[in-house]
Amino acid sequence: MSENAKPGRRAVGRTIGGVIAVASIGIASYGSISAATAGQDVHASLTIVAPAAAGGGWDTVARELQQAQKANSLVNNVQVVNMPGAGGTIALGNVASLEGRSNNLLVGGTGLLAASVQYSSDKTYDDVTNLAVLFEEYDVIVVPADSPYETLDDLVNAWREEPAALPWTGGGSFDQLVATDLALAAGIDPTQTTYISSDGGGEAIQALLNGTAAAAMGGYSDNIDQIEAGRLRALALVAEERVDGIDIPTAREQGYDVTLSNWRSLSAPPGVEEEQVEALDELIAETIATDEWKDAVERFHWTVNVRTGEELDEFLASEKERIEMLYEEMGR
Repeated sequence: MSENAKPGRRAVGRTIGGVIAVASIGIASYGSISAATAGQDVHASLTIVAPAAAGGGWDTVARELQQAQKANSLVNNVQVVNMPGAGGTIALGNVASLEGRSNNLLVGGTGLLAASVQYSSDKTYDDVTNLAVLFEEYDVIVVPADSPYETLDDLVNAWREEPAALPWTGGGSFDQLVATDLALAAGIDPTQTTYISSDGGGEAIQALLNGTAAAAMGGYSDNIDQIEAGRLRALALVAEERVDGIDIPTAREQGYDVTLSNWRSLSAPPGVEEEQVEALDELIAETIATDEWKDAVERFHWTVNVRTGEELDEFLASEKERIEMLYEEMGR
């Protein structure tokens, strides 16, 4: 494929704009994806690939898409395939090998882009047909309710005085990127910071509550129950601006320009023809306009921010550059 025909860069008209609910199906192999998706009619058969095991954020998006499509008869046969490994890059590589098979959708996002940078994977977002970013999720900075740090400034000032003595935790690599971004905004060397990586948001919360960590970054939806129960204190939301329905000041308005969001995207294999791209665009637009999807947006506290076309391509390039810089600052 020539440089001017990269599958991730297209100029196709879009009609996407709105937002999906819950399904079933288990783990399948790459071989079963290939066998099950030989056709090209996306309304007849569709495979949605979640690049992680069941139960996580990518899987949730895939199953909410599946349920919305089933409930509204948008696709006759839609299955979800879980393909975990290497931060999602195994699934990315497999989908990138399905040349021209338009009835496949890969769920991705910030974490997958970050993993492709972290692991220097052979396949990247440039090797698939990127269709849309659907929404964003935001991290919240939290401390235990009995913490001496009552404001973000309190926390950052203590962190700045002795970086290694104030341990942070989070549920994954994305949270560590946010912590790194905050360190840089606060004038703290990220390599001097103590970061305890936890296996998911629940483990990170436990590390806070048992005193293993002093502060944490984590998805708002993962922490809201503990915040409302009074066990955790929210100091800042990591978003560009305040979010309706979330009464937490942003880090940016408190003087720390940290806005990295956990966005979720959809991509198709490379080599998909323009009319097939248009069919996928139409299907995505129909799906995110359903009541089921809108209900999921509300339930999971997702913030709709749809990006397509040239705007999407520019966004992905900018995010890649930003994430590469953060990994460099982390010494990786």
